[in-house]
Parts: sequence; C-alpha cells; structure tokens
Amino acid sequence: MSADQARPAGLDAQWHAALAQLTGGLSPSALATAYLDWWLHIAGSPEKQAELLKLALEGAEPQERSDPRFADPAWDAFPYSHLAQGFLATQNWWDAATTDVHGVDPKHASIVNFAARQWLDMLSPANFAATNPLVRKRTQEEQGQNLLRGARYWMEDFNRLLAKAPRTSGRHKVGKDLATTPGDVVMRNALVELILYRPTTEIVHREPILIVPAWIMKFYILDLTAQRSLVAYLRDQGFEVFILSWKNPDEADADLSLQDYVDLGVRAAIQHIKDIGHPRLHAAGYCLGGTLLSIVSAALARDGDDCLASVSLLAAQVDFSEPGELGLFINESQVAFLEDLMATRGYLKADQMTGAFQLLRSNDLIWSRVIRHYLLGERTADNPLMAWNADATRMPARMHTEYLRRLFLKNDLAKGRFKVDGKAVALSDIRADIYCVATETDHVSPWTSVYRLALLSDTDVTFVLTNGGHNGGILSEPGHKGRHFRSGHKAEGDAHITAPKWYDAHSPQDGSWWPHWAGWLQQHSNERTQTAAPQKTLGAAPGRHVLG
Repeated sequence: MSADQARPAGLDAQWHAALAQLTGGLSPSALATAYLDWWLHIAGSPEKQAELLKLALEGAEPQERSDPRFADPAWDAFPYSHLAQGFLATQNWWDAATTDVHGVDPKHASIVNFAARQWLDMLSPANFAATNPLVRKRTQEEQGQNLLRGARYWMEDFNRLLAKAPRTSGRHKVGKDLATTPGDVVMRNALVELILYRPTTEIVHREPILIVPAWIMKFYILDLTAQRSLVAYLRDQGFEVFILSWKNPDEADADLSLQDYVDLGVRAAIQHIKDIGHPRLHAAGYCLGGTLLSIVSAALARDGDDCLASVSLLAAQVDFSEPGELGLFINESQVAFLEDLMATRGYLKADQMTGAFQLLRSNDLIWSRVIRHYLLGERTADNPLMAWNADATRMPARMHTEYLRRLFLKNDLAKGRFKVDGKAVALSDIRADIYCVATETDHVSPWTSVYRLALLSDTDVTFVLTNGGHNGGILSEPGHKGRHFRSGHKAEGDAHITAPKWYDAHSPQDGSWWPHWAGWLQQHSNERTQTAAPQKTLGAAPGRHVLG
C-alpha cells in the first residue's frame, strides 16, 4: 500500500480511532515522545535547572500585566492581583523551561510549551467565579442570576454536543441571508459545482475571474452577506466571477485523491470557462484553495498552457517548512493516528480540524466564551461568520493523507517534487504575474510563511499584508473601520529580502486591500467588451453542494 493511500480499517486502526475519542484526535505517542525528549534533556542540564529554580524563587516579584485577561482595573485589588501575578509567573516559568534547552528538538519543545499553555489557560483564575473579580461583581449585582443563566446555557450546549449539533439558532441560513448574491450554477460534477456571477456593469473585462476556495470550508465565506461579499464586489467592478463549490464528502468518497481535486475541481472549471469562449482568465485561490491553485498553475505552465492572465493567492501557503503552530499537530505519529481515525469512516470529521484551530487560540475561542456564557450569563449573538464556522466540511481519507504527507511532512511542492499526472511541477515555472495576500494575525497561514512564495517564484509578485486574521483580514470590505494594509512589488530578477525587512520597508495604507486588488486585476486585463451572452444554467446559486 502506498503511503499516500487510505489505510484499511484493521484492528490497530479501530483501536486508535477509539483512543482518539478520548484525546480529541491528538496522538498520545507524539505527545509522549515530545515530553520524554524535553524531560531527559532538562534532567541532564543542572545549569538549566538552577536557572529555573532562580526564576521560580523570583516568581513573587511583580509581573508585567499585558495579558488582556487581567487588563480590567478590578484585577489590581487584593487578592486578585496576587492571583494574576502568580498565574503570569507560572506562565513565564514554563516559557523559560521550554526554550533554550540544549539538545531538545525545537518542535518537541514547542509541543511541550503548547500543551503546558493549554493546561495553564484552563486553570487561569479568570475562568472561575470565585477568583474572577468581574464575575463576582456581576454575581453580587444580579444576586446569582448570571450563574443560573450560565448553568442553563451550559446544559443547552452540552445537549447540543451530545446531539452533535452546532450552537446556532438557525437565524442565518444559506440562500436566505448567507450566500445571496444572484448567480447560476453552470457546471456540476461528482466533486464540484461551478457558480457564475454576472457583472452589473454594461461593459465588462474580457477575462473572467475563477475563485478556488479551500475544500475544508463552504465557499460562501467569500459571499457571506450582501455587505461582506468579495464575489459581489468583483462583479460590481465589471468582472464575470466564477467560484467553485466543493461537495461535502462522505464514506463513498474515501478514495478521492489530490489528483481528483486537481482534475474534477480546478482543471474542470478552467476547461468549462475555456469552452464557453474565454481563452484566458484570472485565477484566485483562498487558503488551501490557493495551494491547490498554485499546483494547477505550475502544471499548466509545465505543459505550455498560458490560459492564466494572472494568479492571486489569498492567505495561502505554498511552502510548509514554517507553518506556524498548526504544524505542531503534523508529524509522522500524528498523521498515522489521523489515518487510523479516518480509516474507520472514510473521512476526517469537520470538528477534528475545528478543534485544532480552536486550540491555537484557546483564550479567544474557548475560555473567553466560557467566561462570557457560563459565568457572566451572556450569550454571544448569532452572526453570519459564526453560522459559517458551524457549517464545516469533511475531508476524504486518501486526499487528506496525501495533503498531510506530501505538502506538510515532505514539503514536496516547495521542493519541486509534487507530481501532477505523474510528473513533477515547479512553482518557478509559473510565468503569470502573482498577487499574494497575507494577514498579520493569521494562525492558520502565518504571513511570514505565505511570504516565502516570493522566494520560490520566478515571476513578478505583488505582496500585500493586511491587518486581521485568516478570515477577517480577507473579508476586509471597503468602509470597514480600522483597516490598513501594506503592499510591495518584486519584479522578476529583483533581489529577495527577508520578511522582517519587507515589513519595515513598507508603510501601512489606510483602508481595504480590495480596491488595490481590483486595480491590479484591471491592469492585467485586456480591453473591455460587451456583457457576455447568457449561459445555460443548471440552477440558481448557491447550488446543491453547499447544502450537503
């Protein structure tokens, strides 16, 4: 059996899948290996032990309180100030204990640090009613009603968890107030639907835009609401906009491969756009959709097909050597554990990936909500982005195995070893100009990792860094307050500069990056033409696949 093929569901796989229910999908072997490596080196380093002992003895000294959990002035009063100081001192001690330990694998040290931080975050004094001054004040003011509401909210959420239902009221629905931009499904196959949004202008750009979203998300993150729709914005700039809507795979799709996602997804869409009279087009990919688009773009260039007028990559990595904290979940032991987990059902459940993303920002995505919902008795109002987050997708076993092994573990794409049609592709073959967007606080695709595209490409690259996170930074519609971005251009042949130097050399510009991108696309488009003739439709947007 090839290392990239889906693993059969034998006894080992069934045992590991059962174990995964207790560990949240994390490999116990990977954690134990990291801890053993760290502990053995600490045990054999008396100088480091003395340093940590000294730090522990100094822990009573005042700590800098930059942690937002303790920013409220109420934490300045006794005894809360001492609780906060003790917590921060413990946090600093663990940071010191897992850095600069000579001989420890840096990834193992990061895993130990990450695991310790999860336990510390759980035990923070901010998370308990008796040790959080804001909760105690609210409890006194409401005579405990906040805690009663919180208990009711906890029961509601626990019952939803047992029923495997997301905590949304159903207020926001696809086709009702989500994904409402008028469009038509113009192609459908076993894996994707291709949706067309016709321009609202009388004169349109000759080259349309094809958008490739990630297969781990529903496409309508880019058509969230009438006010926050990237596809509607591009449509209003005079572009025909096509977007892929991926099928949500199930057990029958276990053997779908990355090659299938190339052929049935991006290639099929490009061929359809060609067949209806567009020999050239702009292509844009978001997150893993951008990774997939870069693979297809390199394959097209290898084969001498110059149909791409430009390539735009939005929060997309092509080099996985420095993937950020998400890389802590990806090693041989962890991938093997996930393969066994997928073998029992043919796919990776959506909540497995969601849980990993939440751990990366446990303060923001887990414990702040625990405090707000169950201690303060406040419910977060349902919103469109929350509804989209709950509408996650699955991943077929074979494709996810290939993705983790060939891209994350082996980094084959960046090293010129990734194969399409049995032949390797190289990013340096891409001749179309590239527009690359990264976001400053991205925990999924760290901007310094995204920036490595400039090192691996051999064409003109416009790199844009916008404030915000993985989703919020991309959904940066004009008029959104507090937005800014940096932009720079690297021409073919220019010397490479490091990410920190690039950041220092480019000043922020106020506003959304969307108009900047639209202007760039217009510069890379040919003369305008009359609005395209109507096309045969298979149904109205948002189509069938998005409802799966």
